[in-house]
Amino acid sequence: MGHEQIVAALESRWPENRVARGLGRIRRLVELLGDPQRACPVIQIAGTNGKGSTAIMVESLLRALGLRVGRYSSPHLQDLTERIAIDGEPISHQRFDELVADVLPLVELVDAERIDDTAMTFYEVMTGLAFEAFAQAPVDVAVLEVGMGGTWDATNVADAQVAVVCPIGLDHMQYLGHTLAEIASEKAGIIKPGGVAVLAAQEPAAAAVLVRSAAEAGVEVWREGVEFALLERSLAVGGQILRLDTAEGPLGDLFLPLFGAHMAHNAALAVAAVEAFLGGKPLPADVIAEGLGQVKAPGRLEVLRRSPTIVLDTCHNPHGAKATVDALTEAFAFEPLIAVVAMMRDKQLREVLEVLAGAAASVVVTGMAGIERAATPDELAQAASGVFERVAARDSMAEAIDEAVRQADEAGPTAGVLIAGSVYAAGEARTLLAGPVAQD
Repeated sequence: MGHEQIVAALESRWPENRVARGLGRIRRLVELLGDPQRACPVIQIAGTNGKGSTAIMVESLLRALGLRVGRYSSPHLQDLTERIAIDGEPISHQRFDELVADVLPLVELVDAERIDDTAMTFYEVMTGLAFEAFAQAPVDVAVLEVGMGGTWDATNVADAQVAVVCPIGLDHMQYLGHTLAEIASEKAGIIKPGGVAVLAAQEPAAAAVLVRSAAEAGVEVWREGVEFALLERSLAVGGQILRLDTAEGPLGDLFLPLFGAHMAHNAALAVAAVEAFLGGKPLPADVIAEGLGQVKAPGRLEVLRRSPTIVLDTCHNPHGAKATVDALTEAFAFEPLIAVVAMMRDKQLREVLEVLAGAAASVVVTGMAGIERAATPDELAQAASGVFERVAARDSMAEAIDEAVRQADEAGPTAGVLIAGSVYAAGEARTLLAGPVAQD
């Protein structure tokens, strides 16, 4: 099979947006592979928002230390191979296809066993491929972004030396629970004996669960605001300047090429995670400066075009949308702002739109090509009715961007466009505006 056929076959499996509870299938696969998840130390990152950007920052800091790093993330923006990165770059299509050829016979053995009456899911197979890629490379450390929850996530067959929990909010409630405490309990599943828990600032209900879970596991806890902190931040061209409280004390004049207070807090969390990984040893100031300064986070308030300025973000729940709106308002002086929104039907449509309406008076809604879960333009237009002063619906992302650009051009040089609402929508928009990802 060619690469596209291989990807299609993988994606035809049980989809990752549906949780197939139980770790039996992925445990069986890694057992057949020789337990590649144990080939190197692991830093695992859970939470509702900020997992991906924090993982990217952790990876960059570790690479600045001279370590070879494997990073597993989900979902992808434009290309499936983005999920498995080594040395800061996605593996090539050729390498991915070779991995599938190596691993697929064992996947089919697990399928035949029908553990819990289910064949291996798409996400479980991708997780197994990542573990095998990292073991074969080999890498010095693996950075694993949890897909959903924690306890039952396929990445949790690895025992993390450092368990990082980003801010917890309400998302995926149909699978994780309808309260912060219930969701925190699922995410706390990555905290295990023998590791260290590094916790971002949390709402009290979530913090109580996480701290209790760490105590039950008998692990050391690093808490934002106590063991580490973001002390100050100020705007800079192309990002912001940070002052952090690190293992060696306050450290300032750190440039982060990302926008928003939430990204500054994620940077503090990433530095703490790496220092915890080093056993509490301080990271040298030049390593922190290099690691943060070289961060690239596609789809996180990423400027893709000028005149008019088009900004892309992956926010897809109210908590993430609030952080995006705050950062956008702080870093860009758009007047007016036109939002382009595409979302999954099972998300909090009205709530996210209400947050975005705090910065934008006009919205152009659209669907997502080939995504059955995607809300239709009519569904989104109905949800946006009464929220935005001006609502337009278009059948495709390309048409929605064209309409938003037309409105921005009509409004004048201070207008801007924000594309948001879904990682998949951001990926589609990024391909349209920046072109496909170069491969091989």
